[in-house]
Amino acid sequence: MSAGRPLTKAERKAMNRAEHERQITQDLIAQHGNDLGAFYAWLRIVNIRGTQAFRAGDTALIREAALALQNVYSRHTG
Repeated sequence: MSAGRPLTKAERKAMNRAEHERQITQDLIAQHGNDLGAFYAWLRIVNIRGTQAFRAGDTALIREAALALQNVYSRHTG
């Protein structure tokens, strides 16, 4: 938390984002189990961050996410 001082707006925003992502992960794992829930949580968080990156004009995150999905697909399809 804070070190005896109020959080700045940026720190509050980062803390709220982390809490929201943690809640998404917990909900999806509770609903779908460990492996599938963690994968769904990753997809959901990457979707959120990818949308933010796209709006900001940063395509590196989107490229990395597409590569990660390609790796998972190729690993599981043989």
